[in-house]
Amino acid sequence: MILSLALQLVGGLSEPRKMPCYSYSIPAKYCVTGSKLAKVKDSICSKCYAMKGYYPTPIVKNALERRFNSLSNPEWVDGMVAAIAGMEGSGFFRWHDAGDVQSVSHLEKIAEVAKRLPSIQFWLPTREYSFVSEYKRKHGDFPSNLTVRLSALKIDGPPPTGIAKRLGLVTSGVTKTGFDCPASNQGNKCLACRACWNKEIQNVNYKLH
Repeated sequence: MILSLALQLVGGLSEPRKMPCYSYSIPAKYCVTGSKLAKVKDSICSKCYAMKGYYPTPIVKNALERRFNSLSNPEWVDGMVAAIAGMEGSGFFRWHDAGDVQSVSHLEKIAEVAKRLPSIQFWLPTREYSFVSEYKRKHGDFPSNLTVRLSALKIDGPPPTGIAKRLGLVTSGVTKTGFDCPASNQGNKCLACRACWNKEIQNVNYKLH
């Protein structure tokens, strides 16, 4: 599949200023669990960065909707593989700088993309624990180049280490334990840090933003 057609099919890739690589985003309002947590005081989702800043601007909103609508396209996996292979030169990719996994089927597609691109390291943060559990029940381990981090629910709350350990995964959250994301001390950019993609780091702690 040619790159221009692939990008059109998947709605394009996102390019967050913080990231060292491309990403893929959909509207945060469609988060299955996150949309419920957004109404809960002191939840991380109640302070969702993807509901403010440049995300609500018309150009970004339209791009997010295009990507969301593309998820049902039967050629989405082929399109994503071609788009990432044609665009990503860093060797890294992030799923969902905005939004989250929509279903087990969506998660299966993400895993298939990773399988087809073994030279790329993928990172997927998610609060959809049930979809992840169902995937593991059906398929076993995720591809070795896909790091799935189960995200905490509460600001300063504990990361979901119990379910993560049971599933053989790692975590992240806005907490006071674990690795401290250095971005806030370096212009809000990852720069050389790749901790989020590193399965050896059990928990990554982010500053609320």
